[in-house]
This record gives sequence, C-alpha cells and structure tokens, in this order.
Amino acid sequence: MNQKKFYITTPIYYPSDKLHIGHTYCTVATDAMARYKRLQGYNVKFLTGTDEHGQKIELKAKEAGVTPQQFVDNIVEGPKGVKDLWKLMNISYDRFIRTTDDYHVAAIQKIFKKMYEKGDIYKGKYVGKYCTPCESFWTESQLVNGCCPDCGRPVVDAEEEAYFFRLSKYADRVRDLLVNTDFLLPRSRVNEMVHNFIDPGLEDLCVSRTSFKWGIPVDFDPKHVVYVWIDALFNYTTALGFMNDKYPDSDYETFWPADVHFIGKEIVRFHSIIWPAMLMSMDMPLPKHVYGHGWLLLDGGKMSKSKGNVVDPYLLAEQFGVDALRFFLMRTFPFGSDGNFSNELLIQTINTDLANDLGNLLSRTTAMVSKYFGGSLPAGCGATEDEKQLAAMVRMGSSVELAASGDTVDPVLYDAQLVAQAAGLKKAYAHEMDTFAPHNALSETFKLIQRANKYIDENAPWALAKDMEANGARLAHVLYNLLEATRICGILLTPFMPESMEKLFAQIGVGAEARTWESADLWGELPETAAVVKGENLFPRLDLDKALAELEAAEAAAKKAEQPDVEVEPQLTETVDFDTFCKSDFRVVKVKACEAVKKSDKLLRFTLDDGTGTDRQILSGVHKFYEPEDLVGKTLAAIVNLPPRKMMGLESNGMLLSAVHTEKGEEKLNLIMLDDQIPAGSKLC
Repeated sequence: MNQKKFYITTPIYYPSDKLHIGHTYCTVATDAMARYKRLQGYNVKFLTGTDEHGQKIELKAKEAGVTPQQFVDNIVEGPKGVKDLWKLMNISYDRFIRTTDDYHVAAIQKIFKKMYEKGDIYKGKYVGKYCTPCESFWTESQLVNGCCPDCGRPVVDAEEEAYFFRLSKYADRVRDLLVNTDFLLPRSRVNEMVHNFIDPGLEDLCVSRTSFKWGIPVDFDPKHVVYVWIDALFNYTTALGFMNDKYPDSDYETFWPADVHFIGKEIVRFHSIIWPAMLMSMDMPLPKHVYGHGWLLLDGGKMSKSKGNVVDPYLLAEQFGVDALRFFLMRTFPFGSDGNFSNELLIQTINTDLANDLGNLLSRTTAMVSKYFGGSLPAGCGATEDEKQLAAMVRMGSSVELAASGDTVDPVLYDAQLVAQAAGLKKAYAHEMDTFAPHNALSETFKLIQRANKYIDENAPWALAKDMEANGARLAHVLYNLLEATRICGILLTPFMPESMEKLFAQIGVGAEARTWESADLWGELPETAAVVKGENLFPRLDLDKALAELEAAEAAAKKAEQPDVEVEPQLTETVDFDTFCKSDFRVVKVKACEAVKKSDKLLRFTLDDGTGTDRQILSGVHKFYEPEDLVGKTLAAIVNLPPRKMMGLESNGMLLSAVHTEKGEEKLNLIMLDDQIPAGSKLC
C-alpha cells in the first residue's frame, strides 16, 4: 500500500526586518498541521522560506551600508534571524527555500521564458501608481483615499518599460475556480476576491522592472528583472525540483499539487487569483486549497514592521516557554479570523488551560499514584471488557446514552462517561484539523481534560484511600482511567506542544506503542503497571502582575540592546563668523562647592572660582550624571559672559561646557574637565 502524501507550505516571508509574532502564528499553525499529518502516517513535505528580492530590500540594504545579499543573509541566517527563530519555535520544516538560491533563480528564468514564448507575457509600458512596501502596482481607481488599498500607505507615480502577464486571459477560469470549488478557504474570502478584483475586470499584471536591479534578470532581456510574483509564487514548485536539478523530479511528481498553502489574508489576492492564473498558463495542476488566516491585531490594528507595533516572539518564548507560546497562538485565535493579541491574554491562557486544567490533571494524578501505590498501579486495575466494548461502539459511531437516573449515581457510570468521551475525541479532533480549525481541535481536547478533572472530584480518590482494603481496587481503577485519558490527550496535543508532551508521556509511563494515532481512540492501551513519576510541573501558574513586569523589563532591555552603541549629533553646516565666535568668553573655573537644588531632580548649584576674586554661581542640569560631592575640586570650562537667568528662583551666571552623545538609546553627558594645574580664570581660546 502506497503511503499517503501531504504537501503544506507557509508563505515565503519578506526579510526586510526581523520577523514578528504574526509570522510565527502562521508558521506554528503550519507546523502543527504537518505534525498532525505525520502522526496520521502521511509522508509530509513542509516548506517554508524567504522572498528576498525587490526594491524595498535594495533600499534597506543601501540605508544599512551593505549589499542586498549581505542584508538578507543577516536577516535569514544571522543571529536571531529567521532560521534561528524557527529553530527556537521547534518548527519541523522539511525544506527551506530562499529566492536567492541559485536553483530557484535558474528555474524562474526558464518559467518566465516559457510563459513569454507562449504569448502570456508581453512587453509594454507601465504608467500608474506603485506601493513600495507592498511591491504592488495600482490604477487610480483602485486606490483608497489616494493610498494603497492593501496597506493604506502612500503610493508614488511610476512609469517604466515592463513585461506584463495576461492575467485578464484567465479571469473567467479563475472566477469559476473561486465560486464553484473549495479552492479558497475560508469561504468568506471568496466574495471579497470576486467582487473587489475579478468582477471589476482583471488587468494584465506587471511582471518585470527596470527601475531597480535587485531581482532575477530576464535572461533574454537583461535590463529587466523578474518582478515579485513570478519569482515568489513559483517557489512552491521550484522547491520540489520543478525546472531545476537541485531536487529529484520525483519530489515534484510526488508532492505537487500542494494540499494547502497557509497564508495571511493580506496576500490572498495574489495566491487565489494571480497564482492559479500563472499555473493555468504553465498547464500545471492547481493546489487543492489556499487558506487565508486572519491577523493578530495589536491595540486594534494590524501588526506591521513599518508601523513599529510588532511583538517579538523571542521575548515571549524566553519568558513563557516555547510550547506555551505555540499553544496560546493555536488555542486562542480562531484560525480564519482576526484576533486581538495581548500579553495579559497570553498569561491568562497559560494559567487557565495549561496550569489549571492540563497541569492540574497531570500533577494530581501522578501525585496520587505515587502516594497511594508507590508509583506503579497494581495488575488488574486497567480497562474492563465493558469499557473496551463501549469505546469500540463509540469509535464505530454508535450513539450511547449515559445519563444518571435517580439520586444515587453508580461510580461505573462516571467511568463510562469518561471512556465514551475519550473514545469519541479522536474523530472530532480529526474533523477540526482536516477543516483547518486547530483552535477547535484544541477545544475538543480540553473538553476531555476538563471532564477528567471533574472525574477526580466525582470519585474523590482521597476518600477511597482512607480504606485501602475495601476501596484499593476501585482507587487503582480510577487512577488508571485518569492516566489513560491523559495519554489520549497527550497524543492529540503533541502536534501543538511536542516537547511538553514528551515530558508528559515520561511522567505517566507511556511507551512508543501507546503514543500512536491508531491508539488515540482505543481504551486500555496504557500498561496497567506503567511506571509513573511525579515529575516537574510542566506549566507553573504565573503571577499576572509579576509576569507582566518581567516582560516589560525584558522588552525595554531588548529595545535598548538594539540601539546603536554610540550616536553623536550631526555637525552643523551653518557657519559662524570669527568675530561673533570671539564674543563668547570661555574661562577655566574651579568648583569650590556643589549641591542639589531643592525640588529639582536635574539641577546642581555650583559655587565657582573664576579668577576674579568673587565667587560665581552657575546652575547646571547634570544631576542625572553626577553627584554634587564628586565634583568639588574639579576644574571645568564655562562661558562667563552670558546674561544672568533665573532657574528655580536662583540666578545662574554663565554655562558649564559639556559633551553629549547617545548610548543604547539613552543620553549620556560628560562635563568638560581640564587639567587641575590650569589656574582659575584662564581664557580658553
């Protein structure tokens, strides 16, 4: 029997800056889906990567004083770059593509030429509006309040020779694809694409540029570079060896078409209209699904690197743990919809679901097995034949009524209710995962976790333990059922929290044979005498105020670390004539006394010897950088012919000279100190 195949991709991310939590959200979702399919026994190919060409990268590199290649190399391969982030987040990708990879470059040139030779690409002239951040051309009518309809930022006039793809040629076929199939998900995205872009009339698409050089050259017309969408979109095929010899042809034959592209909703238009049209032009099979997930919103708006309102996943992972962050992203936000991100919500989710529900179930159960049975339940405590038959009935879809009747509840009913819910979970979970609703799959799993916690309260093991002779067998069976429910939940949580579930399985004594997808709806797979250990608390409860304060401090430290080591003010270009300069009287002064000015955090009051025989008083806002007692006896420089000025009710006669610069985003000031051998009153010239 041939192994089932599954090909899933993230978008290739644009490395104009470090990635943020929105990129992490999409990648974790893709990873969870890939792990789920591997768990089911599929041969999975999981692709991610970076889209590295374009005018924006060229400009960013120029600003940074490096080549475009050096710029993207640093973002992708450098410290805390894209690959480091995916390693941290335990992303199990099979292949990583960069559009600067030689094999991809060669393949794109071949694809462009083939479409040109077919007549689907032709040379023309572009005149219109251009959005540099989005790398998109727009007509006047498509603008919203004169700005880019995708990002809302200003556009610029553009006019240049360009090659165009005959997108209009495929409008009817693309419309039929969207309207009459489930190609684009969720379904709510379809109307937007059809009504906003196809029905008004698809215009042919600009697919080359001459106004910048950072791109793949059109090999038969080298002054042109291939514009973003041919370059970027075909990565999903070139990464499988399409039109290149980097990978075997069998990869493309095996895995294409993709089962699903996971993308953010901002690029749905490109993936649901332009992408299928280009594949139609190439006579290639279309992907089965494109799924446009929602945005993570911050303070009601989309996170954006250009807006500076992004959340650093490194900080969150370091503060709360990788698995807790992965879980939060998949549990909290309905995958097809927008969601409002906040640190408070993250902490609350960890406390409610992971600490209170899952963590509580695991710690209570393992603690009771250790306390009452020394870490190993007795033989004969496992699943009964009735429970196994009940699980089989539920598994086969039989309807089972398990309601209590009367005031007295037989404890066996509690067993049956737990078993039935556990046996039905895998089917419900699979349905949600297969319809790209990981949040619902987690919700179904936590229903069983919550039921198991209720089962503890219903059976009161601590009461049973008071008479082990009479109740020991019942107590052991209750604890076995709890371990078995935990095992099943652990299997289904593995795609989301792989490292934590390894630890969970170790604590409840689950071997490899009882962690399989096939065992996830079987009752009684855990060996009765499995070694159970009360291990570490996988998900400690967090103090909200303390956690927020620590995160705030970490964020401030990270921002400071990103600042340049030293910044100095640029020199003035305006000239001052020599006579004007000479009017300023610079003198050497000695500090006789120094004290803080009352009710002021900044001002120090200096009593100075300026060589005249009369003390001079100068006030200076340097208390942030100096303690007054440290300055007594120092030799300083001052301008002494400035008119007197009142500060905090005190007269200041002159100004002390200092040097100012910025370190790590903070102002640093140093008073100009002179050789103590220079007499007070000496003129500086």
